[in-house]
Amino acid sequence: MAHGSDSNDSSYAKSPSPASSRQGSSDNIKKVMRREKNRIAAQKSRMRQTQKADSLHLESENLEKENAALRKEVKRLTEEAKYLSSVLTTHEPLCTGLAPQTTHDLLYSPHHHGSSAFHHQHSIAVSHYQH
Repeated sequence: MAHGSDSNDSSYAKSPSPASSRQGSSDNIKKVMRREKNRIAAQKSRMRQTQKADSLHLESENLEKENAALRKEVKRLTEEAKYLSSVLTTHEPLCTGLAPQTTHDLLYSPHHHGSSAFHHQHSIAVSHYQH
């Protein structure tokens, strides 16, 4: 039997021809390049994901601060409304100029349109909430 014709000869199967060797080398280079490109893309993706998470965290902190400030303002305004309501309730019995009237009378009455006598006569000290 000839050495090259033996079908069980493993040396023949392992040694590729020069053309297939160049093809394998080219495939290997492409594989390495593809892996490197994929590694860079994954790295960029992770970096974008981290930046987005950081951005969302900052936005969340800012919204929490804004929410706290708004809650504080609502509390202050609620207290002011209660105070002014109590001042009005206390003043109403003393005020002879505020007899029950219709909405039309309130809107079109000269009494409520800048009458300086009204303002001087009915001045109420509300210094507690003046800014």
